[in-house]
Amino acid sequence: MKFAVVAHRRSATNEALAVAARRCGLDADVLAPQRALALLEPGDVALARLDVRDSLDGIESGTGELERLAAEGVEVLNPPRALVAAHDKLLTARVLRLAGLPHPHTTLLAPALPSAVPELPLVLKPRFGSWGRDVELCSTAEELEAALLAAQSRRWFFEHGAVAQELVEPRGWDLRVVVAGGRIVGSARRVALPGEWRTNAALGANVEPAEAPPLARTLALAAVQAVGADLAGVDLLPTRNGFVVLEVNGAVDFRPLYAPIGNVFEDTIAALLGAVARRRPAALAGAV
Repeated sequence: MKFAVVAHRRSATNEALAVAARRCGLDADVLAPQRALALLEPGDVALARLDVRDSLDGIESGTGELERLAAEGVEVLNPPRALVAAHDKLLTARVLRLAGLPHPHTTLLAPALPSAVPELPLVLKPRFGSWGRDVELCSTAEELEAALLAAQSRRWFFEHGAVAQELVEPRGWDLRVVVAGGRIVGSARRVALPGEWRTNAALGANVEPAEAPPLARTLALAAVQAVGADLAGVDLLPTRNGFVVLEVNGAVDFRPLYAPIGNVFEDTIAALLGAVARRRPAALAGAV
């Protein structure tokens, strides 16, 4: 049985997942969507890891290929509907709200779209965003006006608008929990640089091992189930009363330190294969 990490980027995480799958006895590699469509056969497994585009104006190409793979009998993990629910922050907010999970109040601000002025302070960000790019903290009406003016020079703003999210008081850190196959495989604390309120590793935040407390584990599992993902990261912000789900990342990057004991990538593959076995027991007969 072949196992493909379907992605456009041979990132450290994608490569590590493919290596872990090979260690589990599978014929595994990182494949672009079109290549996966050409090589995978019924009974094979495709782990979709399409990310947002560098231009922040949507998801990378390949959802059509994923749909065709599923139609041809390939087991597609992180199907397109789950990737959209995770990457589209407006849809994420709706899904989490319907699931009754704590999440910052989220409003769409778009050109020619009438909307009430959101309550300040707030965070203005791309609807499809990542890496902390173009994310602005607005405490006053003047700061919001300036942030919206800057957004108007961005392609993503005219494509999808921006989301204005209620500000959860920054505490200098957040917790990222990685969920695979319906169970938690790792977690870490991301600590912002001095003078920086954002906790993205791409912005220099320090990532350190941290065991997720029971409430965080419960919220992470429920959030991933709500978006329908098989492998995702959940970013949780600490509050006085516990945690708030900030984002669900359908192409989450993580490191060995997320599981100080054991191998987080092999644990992830084992959890995903377990989920596949529960859905289609015959698909894995004799494969591992």
